[in-house]
Amino acid sequence: MSASSQVIKLVFLIAILTAVGQMTQTMYVPSIGYMANEFLVSPAALQAVMACYLIPYGFSQFIYGPMSDRLGRKPIIIVGLLIYIVGSLLTLFAHSFEWFLAGSFVQGLGIGCGGAMSRTLTRDLFEGAELHKVNSLISMCVIFSPLLAPVLGGFLTESFGWRSSYMFLALFAIAVVITMMTSFIETLPREKRRYEKVSHSYKFVLSDRRFQGYLICLVATFSGIAIFEAAAGVLLGGVLELPATTVSLLFVLPIPGYLFGAALSSYIAAKYDEKRAMSVGLLATMVGALIVLIPGLMGETTAPTLIGGATLYFLGGGILFPAATTGALSPLPYHAGTGGALLGGMQNLGAGLATLAASLIPAPNQMPLGALMLIMSFIALLGLLRVYRKNDPSNEMPLAI
Repeated sequence: MSASSQVIKLVFLIAILTAVGQMTQTMYVPSIGYMANEFLVSPAALQAVMACYLIPYGFSQFIYGPMSDRLGRKPIIIVGLLIYIVGSLLTLFAHSFEWFLAGSFVQGLGIGCGGAMSRTLTRDLFEGAELHKVNSLISMCVIFSPLLAPVLGGFLTESFGWRSSYMFLALFAIAVVITMMTSFIETLPREKRRYEKVSHSYKFVLSDRRFQGYLICLVATFSGIAIFEAAAGVLLGGVLELPATTVSLLFVLPIPGYLFGAALSSYIAAKYDEKRAMSVGLLATMVGALIVLIPGLMGETTAPTLIGGATLYFLGGGILFPAATTGALSPLPYHAGTGGALLGGMQNLGAGLATLAASLIPAPNQMPLGALMLIMSFIALLGLLRVYRKNDPSNEMPLAI
């Protein structure tokens, strides 16, 4: 198989693996009203579904990563998907809200394998500029599933009822696990596997100052995006009182910014270097946050500044994610699973906590949102300053902002 064919195949496999988890996270949103009526709960109670899914999704990655460094990637992926299928069947046939939440918990517990492995498989096969290029391609591919899921979920719900969405997720996961069993070739050969204690693996990875800095950058940037996604609907629908269809359209408009940023990330890193890519991405997030913040300081909320600022912030995130992921995992050829688990798990947990904190702050206008996004950009800056500290001889070029 040629190098290009290998890249295409790997990107496809990672894209469908991560799509399972991302679609589960958003596919039920159009069905909330129907689900609340059937389970005899308030629509607000359905927020528990997201929590029951995301918490095990984040924590399970801390287990899947080190296990994959010892047992290989393929068995971990297959076992995780099988657990996810069990959870999907529980949600599909649940006749009480408690059992539905339990099914969502099992789904998150299983598909955490995808969150950890999506950052790990590329490091097994590539390094340097090629690793950055492949990570950029994957970032561009996986962004489509969160866009597709609510649209597909709404169509299935209107046509066949809300349970059809979970039937689709179960069948999709079965198709993915069959594809992985038949087409995925193990990327971690036995001679490269590590059999040390899990605590030693985590201690080794977390002791790397560069990894710490990149991790801080990724968690902060992802948290800024999550905070916007949580607040945008409230501001557009609640404060501006725009129609639901308009809110849905505006909600997805920043996504092309992320796609362009992911493509730009690889180009900048190839033409200049990875540090330049990080600098451009960070600058874009700061400017985007300011575009959201400044009208809010005057007590205003406007759709153009919300969406325009978010688009620029998403563009910066698209540049930063593949660059920072590549930088974090490059020094870890024998601990890529542990490193990928930390990156994935901490991003989801950090974003969840940041979103929870943001939900406690009153938002009569877009000022709190802009301020929080700007704070996250500065936290990301602190992480990168830790990576490129001047007294580190391996990083002689200071970070230019």
